Amino acid sequence: MILITGASSGLGASLAQLYAEQDDIAITGRNAERLAQVAESIKPQTNSYVCDLSDEQSVTHLFDALSSTPSMIIHCAGSGYFGPIETQSVAQIKQLLDNNITSAVLMLREAVKRYKDQAVTVVIVMSTAALAAKAEESTYCAAKWAVKGLIESVRLELKASPMKLIAVYPGGMDTGFWPASGKQANTESFMSATEAATMLKQALQASEQGYISDITITRG
Repeated sequence: MILITGASSGLGASLAQLYAEQDDIAITGRNAERLAQVAESIKPQTNSYVCDLSDEQSVTHLFDALSSTPSMIIHCAGSGYFGPIETQSVAQIKQLLDNNITSAVLMLREAVKRYKDQAVTVVIVMSTAALAAKAEESTYCAAKWAVKGLIESVRLELKASPMKLIAVYPGGMDTGFWPASGKQANTESFMSATEAATMLKQALQASEQGYISDITITRG
């Protein structure tokens, strides 16, 4: 079974569509209506859970509800908020940090607590904003850099564990992310979510002895 977070839209929804063709999946997201639509479009029996991953109790309830130990967790949940630093509101900054950092920390914390002695692969999707500074994306870059540090640090803690952590850095995708971000972007040359999901799924194929630990998906 594969658990996909942030599956109510964008990359998460596209990954759910692809993986549902051959695997049992469970999906989660914050928006109940959109999540239900995604679940129904895949197959009616898809297990879906409305969950705020920045809330400890909600995360615990999500993992308790899973019917079996997931072979893979793909964490796509997050949000964007852009603009010159002096124009950013404190409320939206805090929401950005919760949606990106707190959610990743609590999800990974719970996964490690439960599965560190099992061969579970945890894939955390970030952004190329975790690799390079970008003007008018200061708090977004800060959030993604923090998640990158989280992954690399927990990897050291799991050195002797069969659990694997995979970091994913996708470039620009043409999704509903941009209209909600507050930044005007020409997305004509951006990847579709389906294109990025297809490339990611291919890259996540592992052999018995090896896997790709860091994946950058660059738009052409």
